[in-house]
Amino acid sequence: MTSWLSWPVLAAWAVLALACAAWTIRDLRHDNAFLGGIMKVAWVLTVLYSGPLGLLVYVYSGRGQIRRDSLWRRSFRSVAHCYSGCGLGEILGVLVLMGLLAISGWPVNLATFALAYVIGFGFTLGPLMQSGEPFWVALKDSVVAESLSITAMEASALAVNTGLAGGAGIGEPLFWAALVVSLTVGLLVAYPVNVLLIRFGIKEGMHNPKHMMEHGHHGH
Repeated sequence: MTSWLSWPVLAAWAVLALACAAWTIRDLRHDNAFLGGIMKVAWVLTVLYSGPLGLLVYVYSGRGQIRRDSLWRRSFRSVAHCYSGCGLGEILGVLVLMGLLAISGWPVNLATFALAYVIGFGFTLGPLMQSGEPFWVALKDSVVAESLSITAMEASALAVNTGLAGGAGIGEPLFWAALVVSLTVGLLVAYPVNVLLIRFGIKEGMHNPKHMMEHGHHGH
């Protein structure tokens, strides 16, 4: 990675990811405005984290214009919901502890893991409470539904980040490249976990956006 990695390469990636996120935001505002606020935030963060891959996941599974739903699409929506919150926790933990405070090793991974759990649960807990569930019921449902997914995502992402970044500091391209790669690895590892969780009824999965769009149109 270090043989070709440079600031111009990272800048090109950032421009690409921002362009993908801008397209997603426009699509969410004009063609998929019926989606809930937290889900919109989840999709934008997913695309920011993983650029074109995140955009492909959104187009394939998150828009009301999909032709038909499936286990594979439901699983992508589910993992994106988890990914957005966990990724935010990972970014905050790595940037603050590893980047700014120059802490390394297990304290970074432990604190980042905890942040990812808290924020990841928040992205699930909020919609459940908005739908009418009491706090403790929603918390229990969140823990049951998300624990395996978050664990798989963060264990793989933090292992990759630690292995790639090594002792790189916040001012080095390798630090940022390792963060980007580790986030996407977490997404890819957690996806089959979500497929199995939904397949065996442990998670319900996110609603079909096509049905939501049709319901919204009928409401108008």
